Amino acid sequence: MSAGSEVGLIDVGKRYVTGAGAVDALDGVTLEIAAGETVAITGPSGCGKSTLLGLIAGLDVPSRGSVAVGGAEISSLDAERRAAFRRHDVGLIFQSDNLLPFLTADENVRVQQALTGGDVDGGTTRALLGRAGLSDEIDRVPDELSGGQRQRVAVARALAHRPRLLVADEPTGALDPDTATAVVDLLLRATAATGATLVIVTHEPAVAERLHRIVSLRDGRVVDDRAGCSS
Repeated sequence: MSAGSEVGLIDVGKRYVTGAGAVDALDGVTLEIAAGETVAITGPSGCGKSTLLGLIAGLDVPSRGSVAVGGAEISSLDAERRAAFRRHDVGLIFQSDNLLPFLTADENVRVQQALTGGDVDGGTTRALLGRAGLSDEIDRVPDELSGGQRQRVAVARALAHRPRLLVADEPTGALDPDTATAVVDLLLRATAATGATLVIVTHEPAVAERLHRIVSLRDGRVVDDRAGCSS
C-alpha cells in the first residue's frame, strides 16, 4: 500500500467450488482506496461486487492475493482476529437493516457500542440518531418505523463506535428515490465529519455518481475506475 492508502488489494482472487465446478468470483483485482475517500463498486449482478466488499470488511479471505486495511494485512488473520477487526474498525450496513426487533432504535445503536467493549454512552447514541433525523423515534422498535427510518437507524448503529471504514452493500436497494437520497446524504455527512473511508456496493447510478470514485467490475475483474462527481 502506498502512503495515504486506507484499503489495498493486490492480485486478489476468490474461487468458490460448487457442484457444477469452480467459480472465480474475483480474478486478479488490484485496488487502492485512500483514507477518507468514498468509493462506489458497481457492475452487473454476479460480477463479484459483494464478494469484494466482504473481503474488504474482513468477512471472508481471498483464495489468493492480499487485502490490507490501515496498513494491516487482514487477509492473513484468522477468523477470531478478523471478527475483532470488524468490531473495532468497520461499520457494516446492508440492504436489510438487520435491526434487533425487540430493541428500540436507541438500544440497537447502543448494542454496537457494547460490542466494542467500550462504555455505552446514551448521549452519543441519541446524538447519532438525532443527526439521522430520528430524535422522535429513539424509543420505537423497528416494527414501528418505516423502511427509510430503519435504514437510518442501521447507519447510526454502524457509526456508533467511530469506525475507520464504512462498508455498505446496496444500502438503498429497498428504498424509494427520496429516501435513498436521505440515506446517502447521511453517509456522506458522517464520513466528512469523521474522516472515515466509505465503500458502497450499488447498482444505482444516482448513488454511485455522488461518491469520489466509481469502480466497475465485470466477471470478477476491474474494468473501469473513474471519478464521480462527489457532490
